[in-house]
Amino acid sequence: MKRKVILSIALALLICCLAVAGCTTTKKDAPQTETSDAIVPTDYSQSAHWLNLPTENTKAVDVFYLYPSAWAKTSPNDPIVCNIDNPVMLQQSKLAYDRQATAFETTANIYAPYYRQDDAGSTLQMPVDEQQDIVKGIPLTDATAAFDYYIQHYNNGRPFILASHSQGSNVMIYILQDYMKEHPDVYKRMIAAYVIGYSITDDYLAQNPNLKFATGAGDTGVIISYNTQAPTIEGSDGVVLPTAHAINPISWTTDETVAPASDNLGSLQLNSDGSVVKNPDGTPVKVMNFADAQVDKAKGVIICSTVDVNTFAPGNANFGKGVFHSFDFPFYYFDIQANAELRAANYLKEHK
Repeated sequence: MKRKVILSIALALLICCLAVAGCTTTKKDAPQTETSDAIVPTDYSQSAHWLNLPTENTKAVDVFYLYPSAWAKTSPNDPIVCNIDNPVMLQQSKLAYDRQATAFETTANIYAPYYRQDDAGSTLQMPVDEQQDIVKGIPLTDATAAFDYYIQHYNNGRPFILASHSQGSNVMIYILQDYMKEHPDVYKRMIAAYVIGYSITDDYLAQNPNLKFATGAGDTGVIISYNTQAPTIEGSDGVVLPTAHAINPISWTTDETVAPASDNLGSLQLNSDGSVVKNPDGTPVKVMNFADAQVDKAKGVIICSTVDVNTFAPGNANFGKGVFHSFDFPFYYFDIQANAELRAANYLKEHK
């Protein structure tokens, strides 16, 4: 099977346009400076405000998932943060859920709220501090309210995994930083946090000594994070910050040993609209021997050398050529699935 039909260029362009749309707008967006206390959160007692709510809890473990950027401005005069019922966000978040959150279905009951999010193309044009002013406003207010509602009304004391990508991960770092610090009893039940597609930096870990970065395949109570790039990129990667940490999503080590594509447990095959190609029984098609992985400590990223850059990462205004941001989950989907199973089993064994 040719690689160009494994994950189509149409998908790459679709996702990158969503991630950075707004790069074509000319309006200057000022950062949102009001505190979260001044923002009315979305009402998460309404099931319509959840992307996924289990009809029954068949697993001993939960996942709380935040999707990546799933909405983009269509006009320079659009607000920088969308409404909770924005139709594009509702549609694209479902596709992201299928590419990402479903990796945890074999392990956990999945809880996924809708949350109001910013136009990533606009915010990525801003200095990092201004970006974070916006993220810590409406998006974080909604996500925190959703997580607290989940803990208070749905979790029932079960251990849980946090999972997120891109903007969802930018929001998730503050839930880890603030909510867990204020609720240490909740933090004790956290199996792991897959904070993928954003950066966990030296400063972040130093400022939050209660949080630990993963060092192996089976440790628990830890953060797992990485951003995927080709060996050489042209341009920038707006989600990679200096001193970012990365763990290899095939070998689950932090050294710079290459994990070959032959060791990869499987990548996803995707349709041109971003949906997952399914087998007749409804399971996702597994693509073997596709993506390798190597930690690059100097860059703070995962290097993937076996995927065609021109097809999957041609570049755009905010992500340079060779940045595989859209494929952080799909390239290593079945590795993430097996790893979540391992970490959950270890946690349950440790907390009998």
